[in-house]
Amino acid sequence: MSCWLETKSWPEAEEAIAQSGGVAIIPVGSVEQHSLHLPVGTDTYVAITLAEDAANQTGAVVTPPVWFGWSPHHMVRPGTITIRPEVLADLTYDIIASLAQHGLKKVILLNGHRIVNVVWMQICAERAQRELGVTIKIYDPAYMSKDIVGELGFGPVGHAEEVETSHMMYRYPDLVHLEKAKDNPIRQTPLYSVDPCFTHDTLCYVPSSYEHAKKNAEIAGGCTGEPSKSDPEKGRIYHEHLVNNLVSVIHSLQEK
Repeated sequence: MSCWLETKSWPEAEEAIAQSGGVAIIPVGSVEQHSLHLPVGTDTYVAITLAEDAANQTGAVVTPPVWFGWSPHHMVRPGTITIRPEVLADLTYDIIASLAQHGLKKVILLNGHRIVNVVWMQICAERAQRELGVTIKIYDPAYMSKDIVGELGFGPVGHAEEVETSHMMYRYPDLVHLEKAKDNPIRQTPLYSVDPCFTHDTLCYVPSSYEHAKKNAEIAGGCTGEPSKSDPEKGRIYHEHLVNNLVSVIHSLQEK
């Protein structure tokens, strides 16, 4: 039976909740330009596939995805839809409150829009735990894959780079047009990078200015990184690593 809440009647939802161990996954992504070779829905597709594969192994309930994210820096190219972080935090809080009322009081916010959505998710999660008495975990692929990206030969976290592209090539090959990709190698900046793998890194992420994002869009269609190095087999290993970690998080919640 499907893990997706929206596919069920209310009696079926009630049964799924009873079997879930009280765990729900809310996939959150974004709709934003992903250079010339990936769809604007890439981040949400990533959250969807990770949530589905992990839920099918654990019985967790998966809500309909929150398709939109905080993407002001990607407004330089059409197709991008950005939502104010305070709106996203309130929307997600209301989703959590609804789930909690029906017994889903252990919630995983699965962030497909790596790193960028985390700030408002943290604010939402703190409020939900304080006011609703729920347990919230934030699951972010950039953080949860730190121990494997080096082994796979991936470069630093960028945008539409070899990490995202390899993952999409494995899970959604029909949506990837690698022949259109343009590389835009990432230069290290002392003491500052968005990549959580870097040592001595502040990780105090601030979305790029419009001018900086426009420059990258002109260089490589909006990409930062080297998608030409993408490989679906590496995408498979990366995906399975993330799913296995997510399954572990779910099991730890179900045991409480």
